[in-house]
Amino acid sequence: MKRTVVKLKKANRLIVKGKTSVRVVRSRVHKSAAKPLQKPRRSATRRIATDALPAYAREVFSRLKAAYPDAHVELDFETPLQLLIATILSAQCTDRRVNMVTPLVFRTFSTAQSLADANPEELEAMIKSTGFFRNKTKSLIALGKALVERHNGEVPDTMELLVKLPGVGRKTANVILGNAFGKNEGVVVDTHVARLSARLGLTKQTDPVKIEENLMPLFPREDWAMLAHVLIFHGRRVCFARSPQCEICTLSDICPSSTVV
Repeated sequence: MKRTVVKLKKANRLIVKGKTSVRVVRSRVHKSAAKPLQKPRRSATRRIATDALPAYAREVFSRLKAAYPDAHVELDFETPLQLLIATILSAQCTDRRVNMVTPLVFRTFSTAQSLADANPEELEAMIKSTGFFRNKTKSLIALGKALVERHNGEVPDTMELLVKLPGVGRKTANVILGNAFGKNEGVVVDTHVARLSARLGLTKQTDPVKIEENLMPLFPREDWAMLAHVLIFHGRRVCFARSPQCEICTLSDICPSSTVV
């Protein structure tokens, strides 16, 4: 039987789940005399031993993949350009709202050239409900121009070239590469992935790039895109930001942040 060591903050116990046993080791915690000025961000309350982390990460992924076998990017698209537009619009906006807006945008601006030539007021009116519509309009028009001038109107398929485009950071580039081109160059780290990674004890970082750097060595490269999908699905359906549903969570018996006894 393979054992995964998980360090907790109270007496020893052993959890056995299928073929995986998780040894829980408790240690004393000293209460601080001073109270924090603000409530700290909810994250893992127990520590997972470094040597146990890879096996633990594999178990987390296995369970989430079984729970969400059809997990996928929830933005509607048919081409790399459409996904790029939708991803830029999704900043500070729900995928559902973006999917309500994009059909008209995609019909009107079906090519990079048409996007480059867009009337700002017309585009703003189309995407206004997604929020920050003026900045997004500027980014989209600049994106269209950059694609026409640098890439003959086509969306590039490398991280190096994508992150040089207006409005495209590493997270957006990972979305495009993983879902439009089937390339696993990194892990998409959005608010859900960041929150769950902390709660699950997979990272102590808060910066998206550093979180991604912590996650990639723990999972096979071919699973990076799916990892983000299952974490996002779980974050939207069970592990909510304010009231995580630990009592129905498939990870409740191994999650270091679980409230289930």
